[in-house]
Amino acid sequence: MESTIKRTCVYVYEAPVRLWHWLNALCIVVLGITGYLIANPLPTIQGEPNTLFVMGYIRFFHFAFAYIFTFAFIGRIYWAFVGNKHSRELFTLPIFKKAYWKELGHEIQWYLFLTKEPKKYVGHNPLAAIFMIAIIVVGGIVMVLTGFALYAEQAGPGSWQDSMFGWLIPMVGQSQDVRMWHHWGLWIITIFVLLHIYAAVREDIMSRQSLVSTMISGWRFFKDDRD
Repeated sequence: MESTIKRTCVYVYEAPVRLWHWLNALCIVVLGITGYLIANPLPTIQGEPNTLFVMGYIRFFHFAFAYIFTFAFIGRIYWAFVGNKHSRELFTLPIFKKAYWKELGHEIQWYLFLTKEPKKYVGHNPLAAIFMIAIIVVGGIVMVLTGFALYAEQAGPGSWQDSMFGWLIPMVGQSQDVRMWHHWGLWIITIFVLLHIYAAVREDIMSRQSLVSTMISGWRFFKDDRD
């Protein structure tokens, strides 16, 4: 018998969500690289100091993309209120629904290769939703708070950075403690990004539904083999 493939598609991610996703990805890459170099400065470079500004440029790009990251995140929060229902998935978790926990258990088995039957979801699957909220939302807020708190030290007392974020350092303990949490955030987000890319590609191949292209076009395609 010949096999036929039935394709269905659903419009999921609106343009502002897709734009934020890729802008956020760019920010994470730039902030990750520059943040690592700030924590682990480059070796001494030969030449006149007045003609070299390598670390200065690295810090500038780190601060510039930190602002972009912050304002893009604020814009993403706004779109959660005015966009479609899928735009709110990044900030909501249906923990009071029994079906959610059942599907979460299935997704854990799926990613551990304990089951061969994937489930298809129009939006985030239950496991992805947890990581998105924990890393992107909570983690993003922590990185903004700790980053601007460290920035406030350089801006000095009386600056708007110090007025809005300077309270964090004495609350946590000292500057080095805030720096440690900010640096740990770098590695946690880096690991998440690698897992996120792996999971997206894996789902595209194994679950017969689009993920990568969905964040480009906005449409999620589902394929079902039928004899």
